[in-house]
Amino acid sequence: MAETVLTNPGKTPAQTAGWKGIAADWSSDQRAFKNVSWGKAMMWIFLLSDTFIFSCFLLSYMTARMSTTVPWPNPSEVFALTIGGHHIPLILIAIMTFVLISSSGTMAMAVNFGYRRDRVKTAVLMLVTAALGATFVGMQAFEWTKLITEGVRPWENPWGAPQFGASFFMITGFHGTHVTFGVIFLIAIARKVWRGDFDVARRGFFTSRKGHYEIVEIMGLYWHFVDLVWVFIFAFFYLW
Repeated sequence: MAETVLTNPGKTPAQTAGWKGIAADWSSDQRAFKNVSWGKAMMWIFLLSDTFIFSCFLLSYMTARMSTTVPWPNPSEVFALTIGGHHIPLILIAIMTFVLISSSGTMAMAVNFGYRRDRVKTAVLMLVTAALGATFVGMQAFEWTKLITEGVRPWENPWGAPQFGASFFMITGFHGTHVTFGVIFLIAIARKVWRGDFDVARRGFFTSRKGHYEIVEIMGLYWHFVDLVWVFIFAFFYLW
């Protein structure tokens, strides 16, 4: 604990000022952020830094699109699929968006049942969320394959501005990487929940105090962030 000094006899001691006192306070326990645990606080800090990265990517994309003198491809044509002889614009993107937004609902339900300590429903809902995330990544891989087959590269684009390919692969690839890592961690944590690691405080990665399911909520924060970022990518990249 931090060193204390008495400012007035009979009154509550005041904490030592300066960096030494701050370091002592933060190292004294794992809840230095009032009622927020270290895990949750660090996830919020990570998400804040990630917000800056995605913002820079989207701002760079908008700058490139507005400054280029070569016509920008029409997303309704580039991301269209031919199904049953009909040319349907953005159908794959609409399905991908529906799948990812639906996964936010299952993740929220998993967090709810986690705090009720219903490990079976929590694990099942986390696995459903992971399955939806994997489906999203699979459809994104199909989208990449289709565009690469049609001649889109980071340095060239058969439909117009060459910056289109670089922007597309950079932004969707970075987001897809986030979804992929999220799926991996969802499966890992769901396995621990299913085995009852949080009920018996079994030692290992991501296992904390007995009966403590906060890691599920922390995973939920990450997943909701990934879904929210996709909403912005969908709006700026596919609808603009």
